Order: sequence, then structure tokens, then C-alpha cells
Amino acid sequence: MEQTFDPGAVSDTSRVPATRAQFISSDDKDMLRVARDLTRDLGQARGAWYWPDMLLSAGLGYGALAGAILVQNTAIAVALGIVSALALYRALMFIHELTHIHRDALPGFRTAWNLLVGIPMLVPSFMYEGVHTLHHKRTQYGTVEDPEYLPLALMKPWSLPSFVLIALLAPIGLLLRFAILVPLGAIIPPLRKMFWERASALMINPDFRRKPPEGAFANRVFWLELGGFVWAWVLIGSTQFIGWRPLLIALAIVSLTAVLNQLRTLVAHLWENDGKPMTVTAQFLDSVNVPPPGLAAEIWAPVGLRYHALHHLMPSMPYHALPEAHRRLKSELGLNSTYDGANHSGMIELVGRIARSTMGARPSRP
Repeated sequence: MEQTFDPGAVSDTSRVPATRAQFISSDDKDMLRVARDLTRDLGQARGAWYWPDMLLSAGLGYGALAGAILVQNTAIAVALGIVSALALYRALMFIHELTHIHRDALPGFRTAWNLLVGIPMLVPSFMYEGVHTLHHKRTQYGTVEDPEYLPLALMKPWSLPSFVLIALLAPIGLLLRFAILVPLGAIIPPLRKMFWERASALMINPDFRRKPPEGAFANRVFWLELGGFVWAWVLIGSTQFIGWRPLLIALAIVSLTAVLNQLRTLVAHLWENDGKPMTVTAQFLDSVNVPPPGLAAEIWAPVGLRYHALHHLMPSMPYHALPEAHRRLKSELGLNSTYDGANHSGMIELVGRIARSTMGARPSRP
């Protein structure tokens, strides 16, 4: 029997917010219709938002990084390092937008981002392009074919700290990938095939294998990998002239950025799916919004990622339009609606919920 949302029932505060399990086999078509109809005018990516945001974030990040390297006072260096990590994290998260906006929407933005952020941080856009969109496919989300899904809530308790702490090694892994594996792969095709399948994407599913790039995308991959290779050796070579301290500080800052992103990933979903395909509504309810009034989520889930569940309803909506889309849907659908079922209070609540689930406790929602 199809489950739908009755807008007239939103004032009934005795209702329990919807859960993923209620919509495994059928969608809330009323909510999907309202989401579509109320946000028709919000779909245009505006350069007036993207360019200043990305450029200021990158500029602040690199400026603070330089300060952390140059100053002698430890406390000031640590403070600058934290500022750098947060700013570079925001700049880096535009990789998510690049996978969804139309290729002609923001001329030059993809190239500029790769030159200013992607290659310098050894995370060029191809590491998300063609991969993240699989996470949004109706029949692949939450299955073994989803590169960005692990049923963390159904795994052992030790899996959560392991999941977060492994990110500390990400900068070293990326440096070795571009400096060593890229040139070796050009000489040894089987090695190239192996590391492309397993080490060319920002994924968390160890069973996922990436398909070879084709056409124009393969050409873009070539140039971006070449840029990453050159930059990796510039970084390594710099140690012979200015010592290891600048590189080690930079690696530490990028490690902090990677851990922050992994924490965000940990609470981007409830991770309660056991591998079976789900409806769009079930995918939405397995995803997480952390809307205002809290300000912290704008730091640990920047560039619209605090509205991750809403993003799963409308993947192509630009990040700057998500706050207004959320406001409209929340106002129209009300408390204790299906839409409200994906709204959560913050990271602590979400980590606690997942942790309780790993220990065999039934997940609960305040």
C-alpha cells in the first residue's frame, strides 16, 4: 500500500517522525511533489556565490598555512593551522558541487578549482566525478555498488573510531599515489588498472571497483594526474631546499581537514541500510539534515552539506539555494512530517545514535 503525506495532518504533534523502514518499498509521493513544485525557481548555480566563496576560502586557507609555517610561537602556529584546515576544508568541499552542476553552468570554475585547490591538495576533481553520482542512483544507493556507503550502524563498535582515524593517513596516501603510483602505472599497465580501480576515488566502500575513464573524461584525468604528479614531486623536492618542517606542517593541516571530512561523512547518513535497494524517500530518511539555528554545522558541513538529506531529494540544486529550499519545505510540510524525519540537531546526537546501534541498542531520535 502506498504511503503518502497528508499536509493537513502536520499540526498533529503526537505523530512520530517518519523513518526509513516505513518507506523501503513505497515513496511519499506528496512530499516529492511538494519538493519539486516549491523549488522550481532555485535551480540555477550563481557565479556570484561560487567564485567569491571558493576564492576567499582558498586564499584564507593558504595564507593561514603560510603563517603556521613561518611563525615561531607554537600557540599562534596551532591557531593558524586550525584556521587553515577549516578554510581549506570549505574550499575542498566545492568538489561536491562540481559533480552536480551542469558542465556549462560556471565557465572556468572547474579549471580554476583544480588549479587552486584540487591539484595543490592532491584531490583533483576526477576523484569525485563519475563516482559520486553513483551514490545518487536510485538502484545503487546503499548497495554494494555504492562507492560511498557502508552500513556503519550495523557494524562492530570499533568500526567507528577506525573509520575516522584512517583519514589521518590520507595526505601521505595521496602523496604516494601521485608521486609513485602514477609514473609506475604508466610503465606497468596491470598496476595502473589496480590503483585506478581501488585508489582513484573518494570512496569508503572497499569492495567498489572503479571503471576505466573514457572519452573526454579520460583526457581530463590524464592532465589532472600529470599536474598532481608534478606537484607531488615539487613538494617532496622542496624538502631539499627548505627542510621537512614546512611539508610536515602542511601534511598535518591536511590530515586535520581529512579527519573533519571523515567525521562529516560519518554523520551524513544513518547508515542503517543492509544492502537492499530503497525508494527515494527511504534514501532521504537514511540521510541527514542539520539545519539552523545551530551554527556549528556550517563549519563541519560547509557548502550546503548540512542539508545532505535535502540534497538527496534534489541533487542538482546549487548549495546556495538549499537554505531557502529547506525553509520552504519545512514551512509547507510542518513538524513531524516525512520531511522532518531527516532533520537532526547536530553531530553529537548523530554519532551517539550510530554508536548505540553498533552496540546493539535500538537507534532512537529525540
